[in-house]
Amino acid sequence: MNIQQVGDALIRPGQLLTDRSALSAASRWTQAVSEADGVCVIHLSDGVDPCELTADLREHGFRASPNHVLAGQPLFFGGPASRPFPAPPIAYRPGRTRSPVVVALLDTGVAEHRWWSGSDWYAGRRDDDDDAAEGCQAGHGTFLAGLLTLQAPGVSLRVSRVLDGSGVGDEATVVRALHRLRDRPPDVLNLSFGCHTFDGRPPPLLADALGELPGTVVVACAGNTASDRPFYPAALGHVVAVGAVDDTQQRRAPFSAYGEWVDACARGEWLTSAFLQRGEFAGYASWSGTSFAAALVAGAIADAARDMPAAQAAKLVLDPQATRQIPDLGVLVPSSL
Repeated sequence: MNIQQVGDALIRPGQLLTDRSALSAASRWTQAVSEADGVCVIHLSDGVDPCELTADLREHGFRASPNHVLAGQPLFFGGPASRPFPAPPIAYRPGRTRSPVVVALLDTGVAEHRWWSGSDWYAGRRDDDDDAAEGCQAGHGTFLAGLLTLQAPGVSLRVSRVLDGSGVGDEATVVRALHRLRDRPPDVLNLSFGCHTFDGRPPPLLADALGELPGTVVVACAGNTASDRPFYPAALGHVVAVGAVDDTQQRRAPFSAYGEWVDACARGEWLTSAFLQRGEFAGYASWSGTSFAAALVAGAIADAARDMPAAQAAKLVLDPQATRQIPDLGVLVPSSL
């Protein structure tokens, strides 16, 4: 895994993310350029610091960023709930009527499961989802898909794989996936991953890409950092940042990020959902993390959007007058799951 740590941030060493306007300005430090879906990744010459070059380019008005590494946010390798645990099958009632709402799920992909066997959205998933069951964190996307379909029965998912089987991806991959959504924007977008940035500021190209989906309600997890440091993309102003409460839905889960930038919260401890068929797992698991709280909020908005535009549904679900608030976690979105 090609990763460098800069403070609390992780980046791809020697890579700079930008658009075409900055290519000539960075040419003297450039070894090669890879361009796809409107995003340029500059592979820098040996010894060039991508963070220093980013700061210099931004001072001259260019949109640039180190290629930040983003990670899925379950509690897998540590924390109060640790790894996912096998769970017995749970009741699943598909929607009696198909919902017109489309939720885009960018994650580790979605593996085959009885809950969506034969559904149109699973049959139409991207080909790169075929190995969605490979890797130590491969069940992350499948677990999220289960929560979304439980919370919003009959909804259609549009799945894109941006994280590998270890739950790791990078900013360039995510921005390119977001650009591919522009022609057919989803109603709701679930992003259960994120990162700290090298300078604590919003990553401009990721912010731009999300801003090009103006009719889409974007929901992202606040992270399992147990801190108030902004976590991106959740901390972007036009994104619904979701923290986690414990299984009593009364107080902040100990692992959840928090702060003024967090907009909403939902249960994030000991949730049960669809999972992989492998080893001790028979298609179901119990797991914890802000990743899964975000899916509950995204699902609640998607369910409400059956009868109204998604933006209006989000205002309804996140109305501070209609439900209680948790300090430093925003509006509580209750769930019976």
